[in-house]
Amino acid sequence: MKYAKQLPAYLIQRFKGWRATSYENNKSWYRHLGEEGQHPRAMVISCCDSRVHVTSIFGADQGEFFIHRNIANLVPPYAPDGDHHGTSAAIEYAVSALKVAHVIVLGHSSCGGVQGCIDMCKGNAPQLEAKESFVGRWMDILKPRYDSVAKIKDPAAQARALEKHAVLASLENLMSFPFVKERVAAGQLTIHGAWHDIAEGGVEVYDNESDKFVAL
Repeated sequence: MKYAKQLPAYLIQRFKGWRATSYENNKSWYRHLGEEGQHPRAMVISCCDSRVHVTSIFGADQGEFFIHRNIANLVPPYAPDGDHHGTSAAIEYAVSALKVAHVIVLGHSSCGGVQGCIDMCKGNAPQLEAKESFVGRWMDILKPRYDSVAKIKDPAAQARALEKHAVLASLENLMSFPFVKERVAAGQLTIHGAWHDIAEGGVEVYDNESDKFVAL
């Protein structure tokens, strides 16, 4: 197996620029982070989508967020079956080891994973239905929620609604983790749902009392 000897040239140039400016101007802070370890205030579970820039949206400093990204920002149900569970492992580490005060599930507009789920539910994505499709099997987490949006005729509105259901499904599944439920009950952890409109730069936060997403 052969691997590339160098990173792409543009990344090397950007690294050198960062090293000469941001790092050099904040060297003591970086050394503090390296020596003292991380103490993030919140965990953010967001989508892999390259347009979702969590730290920029919330103006977070380095070391402030413990960020886990996956397709469609989904949290699977608690399943201690001895298999590989990347998202569950990240949640366990954030809650049990780092003891974050908040877990935020952040959905977003124009989510390709959610659209894939819609296509599967409509029978338009046989490639995702295939057993060997990692994306398809991951989106199975969201499929039960499709019935809630199936009657929405406008495709964009339907996708937006299911994107928000992806957040709600993840919040529900978060509470299936015993260590999450325990810390929430003890008042040591709060969980939040949010949805980001990429084009408009907006953020809506789920309000449990009204059962609606409310714009900030």
